[in-house]
Amino acid sequence: MTDVLLINPLDRGHVKTGLGIKVPPLNLMYIAAALEEASISVKIIDDDLYQVGFDKVASLASKIDPMVVGITATTATIKNALKYIKKVKEVIPNALTVIGGPHPTFMPIETLKTEKALDTVVIGEGEKTIVELAEKYGNKGLKNFNQIKGIAYKDNAKIKLTSNRDLIENLDDLPFPARHLIPFKDYKTSKGQAGGMITSRGCVFSCNYCSSSLIMGKKFRTRSSKNVADEMEELVYKYGVYEIAFLDDIFMLNKQRAMEIAGEIRSRGLDLNFIASSRVDTVNKDLLESLKKTGLTTLYYGIESGSQRVLDTMGKGITLKQAEDAIKVTKDVDIDVMGSFILGYPGETSKEMDQTIDFAIKLDPDYSQFSILTPFPGTPIYYELKKGGLLSTEDWSKYTVLDSVIDYEKLGLSKKLVERKLAKAYVKFYIRPSYLIKHRNIFKTIIETLFRSYLMPKLMGNAPEGWYHSLN
Repeated sequence: MTDVLLINPLDRGHVKTGLGIKVPPLNLMYIAAALEEASISVKIIDDDLYQVGFDKVASLASKIDPMVVGITATTATIKNALKYIKKVKEVIPNALTVIGGPHPTFMPIETLKTEKALDTVVIGEGEKTIVELAEKYGNKGLKNFNQIKGIAYKDNAKIKLTSNRDLIENLDDLPFPARHLIPFKDYKTSKGQAGGMITSRGCVFSCNYCSSSLIMGKKFRTRSSKNVADEMEELVYKYGVYEIAFLDDIFMLNKQRAMEIAGEIRSRGLDLNFIASSRVDTVNKDLLESLKKTGLTTLYYGIESGSQRVLDTMGKGITLKQAEDAIKVTKDVDIDVMGSFILGYPGETSKEMDQTIDFAIKLDPDYSQFSILTPFPGTPIYYELKKGGLLSTEDWSKYTVLDSVIDYEKLGLSKKLVERKLAKAYVKFYIRPSYLIKHRNIFKTIIETLFRSYLMPKLMGNAPEGWYHSLN
């Protein structure tokens, strides 16, 4: 009998789905590793990979017959996640059902109320919490759950919240993700995506649209450079992964640590490539040159807007000049750039959205990701919009960053306009002669998948003849 079964739910609606990107569930692999370290047996079913559906997953779960069933959920996947919980409970009624992830962390009571088959919500970091839940639960029912920090649970007809769990201070104490529990060969993706890892948790900044600093803490917690390099060696020599993605919110916040990681890569003779993310105000040429020499190929920047007024409203804490300087120095050392931009921020005008599109083209990163402002639960902008009656829906499946969920009519705009601006951004950025010439090898794949999965349905659903010209 397996003690714990972890499920990664089907996730439809994001650009990654249309692009065919399937990424191993790093969060569940961390949870699984913590369980294994505590001598608790565990299995992972990734239905986002296999897409067999609720009934089949429940059938597989009944054969495994776990004591605890855990599932992770973002806002966009919460409805699907709860459907798995319901189906699993029907076939394994004595199993403890647990859900964690960003959405239930910020809405634990609502999540428990939504599905009667759900027993427990894990709030925040889950490694230590899931171990305690598994250790304290038996088929006879709950045992001293009020003593477990960082959960919400049902006690008969009542929902109870326990005290907050402290953040994990020493990240080196965490075992490496249990990658042996997932089928690497079945992920139709690049080795860099399969080789995702984190080197830090937490964010010290307070962007109004982001929940990262709230779920992982305002304190920037880091792994040692030696511990990071040890995991990189495991990826290279055990799993044959030579392209690694650092999935930290801000890999370069501590420049000295980033340099130390580069030094570890050099001293161990690791021949690999990696990508990372940074704010535009945390880079310099010396750091980038050092990282480039040890394998950094692509840097992801959250630029977000081409309007300084909108950036200030977002609480982003950067300037347009800083963005220009960061992109320039990154290109100067021959590192590819990916920029992220948000359209439709509350109070943003049609002109300012166009400024963002034009700014993206001016910066000319190698790749641009555009999205519609999505007020995820837990973020300051969510509570601000909810209080003002400016959310057009709380159907969480629509919170995909590609669909409008704000009542823009009350803000003097329209949902249709904002969604057209998103389509316009992708068209204007990628269909440029200069871009086509520079990136001709990847252009066909990018545009075909974007149009097939998102842009064409949006544009042609109610677009008049000559829709392309209506974008301008």
